[in-house]
Amino acid sequence: MDGLTVDFYHMRLTGLVLREPKLRLVLSAYANDVLLVVQDSDLAWLEACQTVYSTASSSWVNRVKSSGLVALYSPVRTSGVKPCKKSAIPGVTIKQFVEVIPKGCSTPDFERKPITLTLQEGKNAIFRAVVKGEPPPKVIWRRSKEEMNNPDKYQMSFSGITNEFILKINKLSTEDTDLYHCSAVNEYGEAACIAGLKVIQVSFKKTTKPFPTEPQEDLKKELQDFRKILRKRTPLPAQKEVDMEQVWQLLLNADRKDYEKICLKYGIVDFRGMLRKLQQMRKDREDKQQQYIYSVTNLKHIKVNKEGNATFHLEMDLKNPESRIYLYKDGQLINYGFNDDKVKHCLRQAGKKYNFTINHLQLEDAGVYQIKVEDVDVFSTELEADFIPVGFRRLLSEVHCHEQGNAIFECSLYSPCYDAMWLYRKHPIEKSDKYKISISPDGLTHQLVIKNTQLTDKGTYTLDIRICSSSAWLEVECGAGSLYGKDVMLGGASVGAGLDGAGGMGAFDGGGAGSGGAGGMGSLCESHCHFNKGLSDVSAQKGKPTVLSCSLNNDQVEGIWFKDEFEQLTGLDELSSEKYGLVHKLIDTVEESHAGKYKFEAEGVKTEASIFVEDPPNVDKALLEKLMKEPVIVKAGQNAIVKIPFEGRKPVRATWLRDGDELLNDARIHIDKADSFTRLSISSTNRKDCGDYKVKLKNESGTLEASLKLEVIDKPQKPIGPIEVVDSSTTGITIRWKPPKDDGGRPVQNYIIERQQVGRKTWVTLGETSRDNSTFTTNKVGQDKSYRFRVRAVNAEGKSKALESDEVMAATKAFPGPPAPPQIVSANKESITLSWAAPPKTGNSRILGYIVEKRKKGSNIWIPISDLPITDRKWMVTDLKEGLQYEFRVAAINAAGTGEASAPSDPVFARDPMKPPGRVRDLKVTNTDYTSITLAWMKPDSMEGGPAKGYKVEKKSSDSLKWTHCNTVPIGLTTCTVKGLQAREMYFLRVRAVNEGGLGEAIALDTCIQAMPPIVSPKFLRDDTMKNFMIIKAGSCIRVHTPFEASPTPEVIWLKDGLPLPSRAIVSTRDGLSQLLIPSAEFSDSGLYTIILQNEWGKKESFSFQVQVAAIPQSPGPILLQEKVLNTVTVIWEPSPTEKWESNLYYVVMKRDSNKGSWQVVADLIYNNKFTITKLIPGRGYYFRVVAKNYMGTSDPSETVQPWIMQKEKDEFKVRLPKYRRVNQNMPPRFLLQLKPHVVTTAFDCHMSCAVSGYPKPKITWYKDGRDLSEDHTFFSTNDFGVCCLVIPGVTKRDEGEYKVEATNELGHVVSKAMLIIKGKVI
Repeated sequence: MDGLTVDFYHMRLTGLVLREPKLRLVLSAYANDVLLVVQDSDLAWLEACQTVYSTASSSWVNRVKSSGLVALYSPVRTSGVKPCKKSAIPGVTIKQFVEVIPKGCSTPDFERKPITLTLQEGKNAIFRAVVKGEPPPKVIWRRSKEEMNNPDKYQMSFSGITNEFILKINKLSTEDTDLYHCSAVNEYGEAACIAGLKVIQVSFKKTTKPFPTEPQEDLKKELQDFRKILRKRTPLPAQKEVDMEQVWQLLLNADRKDYEKICLKYGIVDFRGMLRKLQQMRKDREDKQQQYIYSVTNLKHIKVNKEGNATFHLEMDLKNPESRIYLYKDGQLINYGFNDDKVKHCLRQAGKKYNFTINHLQLEDAGVYQIKVEDVDVFSTELEADFIPVGFRRLLSEVHCHEQGNAIFECSLYSPCYDAMWLYRKHPIEKSDKYKISISPDGLTHQLVIKNTQLTDKGTYTLDIRICSSSAWLEVECGAGSLYGKDVMLGGASVGAGLDGAGGMGAFDGGGAGSGGAGGMGSLCESHCHFNKGLSDVSAQKGKPTVLSCSLNNDQVEGIWFKDEFEQLTGLDELSSEKYGLVHKLIDTVEESHAGKYKFEAEGVKTEASIFVEDPPNVDKALLEKLMKEPVIVKAGQNAIVKIPFEGRKPVRATWLRDGDELLNDARIHIDKADSFTRLSISSTNRKDCGDYKVKLKNESGTLEASLKLEVIDKPQKPIGPIEVVDSSTTGITIRWKPPKDDGGRPVQNYIIERQQVGRKTWVTLGETSRDNSTFTTNKVGQDKSYRFRVRAVNAEGKSKALESDEVMAATKAFPGPPAPPQIVSANKESITLSWAAPPKTGNSRILGYIVEKRKKGSNIWIPISDLPITDRKWMVTDLKEGLQYEFRVAAINAAGTGEASAPSDPVFARDPMKPPGRVRDLKVTNTDYTSITLAWMKPDSMEGGPAKGYKVEKKSSDSLKWTHCNTVPIGLTTCTVKGLQAREMYFLRVRAVNEGGLGEAIALDTCIQAMPPIVSPKFLRDDTMKNFMIIKAGSCIRVHTPFEASPTPEVIWLKDGLPLPSRAIVSTRDGLSQLLIPSAEFSDSGLYTIILQNEWGKKESFSFQVQVAAIPQSPGPILLQEKVLNTVTVIWEPSPTEKWESNLYYVVMKRDSNKGSWQVVADLIYNNKFTITKLIPGRGYYFRVVAKNYMGTSDPSETVQPWIMQKEKDEFKVRLPKYRRVNQNMPPRFLLQLKPHVVTTAFDCHMSCAVSGYPKPKITWYKDGRDLSEDHTFFSTNDFGVCCLVIPGVTKRDEGEYKVEATNELGHVVSKAMLIIKGKVI
C-alpha cells in the first residue's frame, strides 16, 4: 500500500495517504474522524481525531496519533465512497466502502440503537446498542463536544449474554449534556447513529477550573473558559443510594402512564418482567394488608402547592384504630406531628382520610416517601427535585447597628435570581448613595448595605425573588460608638466569609481576605464574637458516645451550655464539656434522659441543636453467636421451643421467618410476643420443620435479625425403589436397591433384608448389609417357587419402613422380551446415532447387553453392526453409504441368551442434517373474537436456513410463564386460528418454523393480544327502510328492522315513550340486526320508539321513530243546526268516537242545495265539532253533511234529514243581554310545592316548607310520626298566603322522623310527607 492515496469526502475535502505497508484504510462516517486498521497485528484500531484540513489542494499536514503511524491529510475530493444505504432502524445511516460486497459478507447495521436519555445530575447513564454485520463490526463511541478519554468517567464494555455494546457514564453533571455518536465499522462499511443525553441540574456545584497554561487561539473559547472560572455554585447534596425495593413500591402505586418514566429513571429495561413482578407484588401486598386494613382508596400522589408545601393523601379503613402508621423517606423512618403546621412533617386525619404535609420544602426533601401500617407497605410516592420551588438557602436575619454606622443584610439562594427587589416597609429600594445593592456573578448571593444609618432607617427590610421572599428587622441604636465597629451584620455568617469558605464578593471598599476564603466582602471588627461552625442535630444510639460541637472565632471566649428551654447545665450534670482552642464539645455516653434540645451561648451569640436518642432492639451477643454456631436439635415428635430475650424501645415487633417466609400461628406453630422476649414453639416436630429460621426485631429506632438452624432427627425413609432383580435362577436370587432419599438426619448404619414365600404370611430375615452395599444375594430358594423381598434402612433412631418387591420366581432362566423400536438421535452422511430403552420383560436375570442390526430400506437381510454385545443403550452406527435409507432393530441378551428382536425403527437417510429454518416474517394478527385469535405470517427467508416444512404456534396467558402448543402437528399454511381461548384474557403468541433439521427461532408478537373482537363503536346502518315516522293500520303487524355495527356485541335497549316496551312486543337481536315485532297493532301502541346501543365502555348510540296506529274513523254523531246571525247557520255535531284515540282526526263539512243533487265542500281540516256557514240565500233549503278523516281514509257521513230553509222576513230586532254568572272560585286544596326530605346537623335549625292553594282557605296541620304538633311549643309554624313553613330550632336526634302536613277545606284535603335525618357534628 506504500504510496497509495485514498480519497475521502465527508463535509470537507480530505484525502489520506498511509506510508505503512501493514495498514489498511477504513473510512469513518464521523465528521472529524479517520480510522486506521492494522493488518496482521491483532486488528488494533486507531482513531485519528481532529482532522486538520486546508483549502490549498497542494498542502499536506502530518499528524502522529500513535507511535510508528503517520497520517497525511490532503483536501482531495472523494470518489470511492458509495452513497448512504437505508437501514431498517430509523435514525441509522449506513455507508458502503466498496463497490461489490463478497457473498456471505455485509455492511454493519444496528439491530437496536441507543436511545435518548434524560437523567438527574449525579446518576449514571447507560447507552446500549446491538449491531450486526459480517465480519463482526467494531463499535466506537464518541461525543460531539469533547473526547471521552477518562476511563473512570466513561466505561465501554460488551455483554456476551445480551450481545450488547454498552457505554456507561458515571456521576453525571450538566457538562455531560451532549450528543453521543455510536458507529459500527467493518471493512465493507459503517453504520452510525446519534443518541442525546440531557442532564437535569438538581442543585449547583461549586466548580473552579484552573486557567489554561497554553495561550488560546480562539478568543471566544478563552472567554468561555474564563466565565467558567468565575462561576460559583452551591454544593450538591450527597448522592443517595437507590433502594430498588423502594422503586418497586413506587411502581406498585404509580399510574400506568408513569411506568415508562420511572423505568427510564431507575434503569429498568425488562418491561414485561416488570409487569409480571408488579402483578405478583400487588397480590402479595393485598394479602398482607388484610391483616390490618379493610380497604385503601383514593390514593393521591404528592403535589407541591403555591405556599411551597407538598401534600399527599389517601383514604384508609383500619381494622384496629390503634395500629401504628409509619412514614419513611428513602427507606429511613422519619418522625411526624399531628395537626401542627410548625413541624416539618405533619399528619392530619379526618375519619378515614389521612393527609400528609411536608412544610417549607427544600431540595433535600426530594425522595421516595412510603406509608406503612405496622410493617405492611400501603402507599409510595416520589417528590422530584424538579417540582420543588427552590428558594432561600440562608434567610435574612436581624441586624443591630449603631447610629451613623453601616448595616449589612445578606442572604443566599438555591437558584440564581438577577431580578430580585429590595423593599423597605413594602416600598422598593433603588441603588443610590444611601443604599448599595450587590449580586454575586452566579446570582446566588444578594447583599444590601445601608450607609450612615439613622434612627429613621429602623424597620423591616425584605428581599423579594417573586416565588417567595425573606424579611428581617433593622434595629438602630443611639450612640456613636460600637463594640463591633462601623459595619455590623448580626445573626448570620461573617461578612468576610464567602459561600462554603470561598470568600465573598467585596461589598464595599477595603474588603480584605474573608474568614475561610479569599477575597471577602469587607471585614468585621475582630473583637466581635461569632460562630465559625454552629451546632447541628445528632442522632445517637443508646449506650454509645456522641459529641455536640461548635467553633467560635475567638479561643479566649468561654461559653455556657443549656438544655431544654433552657436549664443551665451546672456541674456538667453527668455530661462532659471540653474546649480545644476554638472548638467547644459536649461529650457523653447517651442515655434516654439525654434526649432534648441543647444550646451553647457565648458573649451574646448562641447556637442550638437537638440530640435524638435511638434505642434499637438488642440481643445478647453471646446468645447470637451460640445460635449461629450450634443448631437446635430436636427429635421428631417432640416440641421445639426457642426463646429470644431482647431489649430496646417499646414497642418492639417480632417476626419469625423460615427459609425467608414469614411464620404465622397455626395448629402446630405458636409465636409468643412480650415486651422483653419472643418465643417460637413448634409442637410434634417432623423432618419438614428443618431449616434456617430467623427472627426480625423492629422498632422505630432500627431493626435486628437473629438467625438459627433447626434440625429434627428421625428414622430414615424407606430405600428408593423399585427393588431390581439382578439375577434369578433355581440356585439363587440377587436383588438391588437405592439408598433412602432422607436418612433422618443421622447416617444409615446398615440394611435389613427379609423374604416371604408367596402363599405364606411369615417374613424371614435373610441378613444385613453395610451402608455402602445395596446388593444382596440369597441361595435359600426352591425351584419354581415365588418370593417377595423387603428392605429396611437402619440408623441410630431406628428402622425405616419397608421397601417391598414384586413376586420373583426361582425358575429356569428365561429369555428377555423385545425392546421398543430404537429411536433416531441424529444422522449425517457418515453415521447415525441410535438410542433404545430396556425391554419391559427382562426374563429372570439382568440384561447383559444388546445386539443391534441394520438393513437397507426394502431389503429383508438384517446385518449386525458389531461382533460383540453392546452394553450401553446408545450407539453410533458407521459404515454407511451416503444417500441410502436404513432401518434398525435391537434384541436384548441375558443369562438365558438372546431375546426376540424389536420392531424396525423409522427409516432414516444417511446424509447431513438439514439446517433448521429461519425466523418467520411479518407476524401479525388478522382477526380476533372472544374465543380465538387469527395469525398470519410470511415464510422465512431462504438465506437464513433450510426450507420450512411446517409451522408450530405457541401461546401463553399473561399470568403464566409457560408456553403451550396450539397445534400438535405442524401446519403447512402461513395462517392459523388459535381457538379455545378465554374471553377477554390477554395472550402472548409466537410462531416458529420447523423442518427435518429441527425448530427455527420463535418470533413473538410485540404485545399481548386480548381475546375479543376489534373494538367498533356502536353505529346504526341507516338505509331507506329506516323511517322516522310510521303509520300502521290497527290490527296489522308492526315490524321494524334496525341494522347496526358494533364490536363487541352491545347491549340493545328498546323503549316506548321513555319506558320499557309492553309485554306484547317481541325483540330479537342477532348478527348486527335488531327487530321489533308487535303482532297485532292497537291504538295504545302509538308513540315514540327508541332503540339504544350501549357497549361496556359506556359509548351509546340511539335512534328514535314515531309510530301512529290508525283506522278508518267512525262517522260523527247527529248534526244540530243553529241560526244566530242572519243568513248564516252554525253546524254542530257530535264528535266521532275515533277522536278518543286518534290525535290526527279532522272533519269535512259539506252542503247541498235542496234543488241540486251535488254536494259541495264548505270547510276542510276542521279539528273541532262546530262550523258556521255564511252566504246562504234566504228562502232556499239546504242539506248539510259532516264526515271524519284521518290518514287511513274517510268515515261514513252524518247528514241532516230535513232541509234547512233560510227565512226571508226579518225578525224584530232585540237586544239580548247575557245573564251574569258569578265566577265559582271554590277549589279543593292542592299542593303547588311538596315537602322535601332534609338532612340537618345536630344543633342547627331546620326549616321545612311547602306551598298550598285552595278556596276556601285550607286549614294547615303539621304532624310528626302521626302526632299533632299544633300544641307543641317547641315547633314554630307559619302560613303566609299559602306558603307554609315549619321551623325546628336547634335540632337533636329526637327530632328525626317522618313529618306530614295536611291541608283541609270543605271540598277535600291533601297530605304531603317528608323525612328528616339528623347527623352528628363534624369534628
